[in-house]
Amino acid sequence: MRHRRGTCRSGTARNERELGQVTCAPGYPRQAPLPDAPPSQHWHWLPPAPGRVLDIGAGSGRDAAALATRGHQVVAVEPTPELRRIGQRLHPDTAIRWIDDALPSLTGLQGPFDFTLLSAVWMHLDEQERVEAMQRLADLVAPRGCVALSLRHGPVPTGRRMFAVSGDETVALAERFGLSAVHRGQGSDRLSREDVNWSTLVFRAEPPTRAGVSR
Repeated sequence: MRHRRGTCRSGTARNERELGQVTCAPGYPRQAPLPDAPPSQHWHWLPPAPGRVLDIGAGSGRDAAALATRGHQVVAVEPTPELRRIGQRLHPDTAIRWIDDALPSLTGLQGPFDFTLLSAVWMHLDEQERVEAMQRLADLVAPRGCVALSLRHGPVPTGRRMFAVSGDETVALAERFGLSAVHRGQGSDRLSREDVNWSTLVFRAEPPTRAGVSR
């Protein structure tokens, strides 16, 4: 992600899985992608294809490509030019539209989206950015659409821009903007770091209720 108040662009955060580590652009490591599949626990919440899907912090496009192969129209948001070029080269799929943009503003996007994915991104936003970003996500999601994100928990490596963000805090923030938690999961680190674990959260945009009318 591009940070206007920070120095590290957490759009490269997808490298936690793809490139083996996260660095500030442009000096990201050129290592082979890890062989693990996109987080299958999210797929249950995907809309029927063809849905309109948003992948924020798309990295080199592994998850975006997996979503596109399922028949969805994917917008891949990645502010790091090097990663966008890699993604466009690896996944020349017309169902993926690449955008240079970043949270919290996402000024270049227009919703609604049926499903939004933020993988290894949210903990790179500070408190105020998270408030602004959650409001923007709520603005972009379609009624009954879902927002899925993963949170890293553990020590912050030296020189990295990362914040301690709990699942409870994220759920409470989402509820402020009409996003209700429909899934909460916990998992170990795919890079086998003993002091790192991950939360998986899925939110659904609940349409506002009218007096005398139940959902």
